Amino acid sequence: MALKGLICAGGEATRLGELTQITNKHLLPVGEWPMIYYALELFQLAGVTEVLIITGHHHGGDFMRLLGDGKRRRRDNGERLFDLDLTYKVQTSPGGIAQVVGMAEQFAAGGKIVVCLADNVFQYAPLDAIWRFAEEQTSGAMVFVKDVPDPERFGVAVFDAEGKLTDVVEKPGRVDLRFDRPPSAYAITGLYCYDADVYDIVRSLKPSSRGELEISDVNRTYIARGDMTYEVVSGWWKDAGTPKGLTELGLLVERDGANRVAPETRLQGPRLPRR
Repeated sequence: MALKGLICAGGEATRLGELTQITNKHLLPVGEWPMIYYALELFQLAGVTEVLIITGHHHGGDFMRLLGDGKRRRRDNGERLFDLDLTYKVQTSPGGIAQVVGMAEQFAAGGKIVVCLADNVFQYAPLDAIWRFAEEQTSGAMVFVKDVPDPERFGVAVFDAEGKLTDVVEKPGRVDLRFDRPPSAYAITGLYCYDADVYDIVRSLKPSSRGELEISDVNRTYIARGDMTYEVVSGWWKDAGTPKGLTELGLLVERDGANRVAPETRLQGPRLPRR
């Protein structure tokens, strides 16, 4: 069964202030593209052609008008951008990333799924790891980690002396009070791979102190089972949570490009025309 993709594109993005008064954060420009295009490009490079986009009810129509059925061409020269099969679903009230993952159960139809937060952009697409999960990892989950200067903003990986992933701490000192400071510099990025057990795990969760179903709790369950692998991503990784972050991301994309294919990558998936 082919690996399917989920793009999480909801949320109010209040930290972006006036920029998101009338539009969804993930439709804002990053370089020459709307932000969500980078997640779509990542999936297409990885050979993931069936993609579910979940967003809030205010902007569902905007995504459908922009992306249609997933067969998108450039406006300037008609060159193919995406050749995807898109499905849309609406999250009526915010409940956390894990809630969004749970909404993909019928779409995944008992198969594996790769999840990408639509505001996460990678310099190098971690294609080998996604292919390895799809083809070789028979069960469990995979997360992607990156060393960052401000790990307190994220879910943070905990490793033992041998480098095994032993725990995930969600925003240490603020959400997860077991730690008053980050136990490592490695943030869990907004890219995750799961087997079909993820939906039972989501159903077992209780809301956190901020009233959400936390994706860190999903990951912690897999870790406790001994069924979680991880990959350290190369190059830069950014999310765009603030106006400053959005500007910095745009400058990085203009300078370096995004979703570049690292030289050591085994080229298996379909290629997009390069920008």
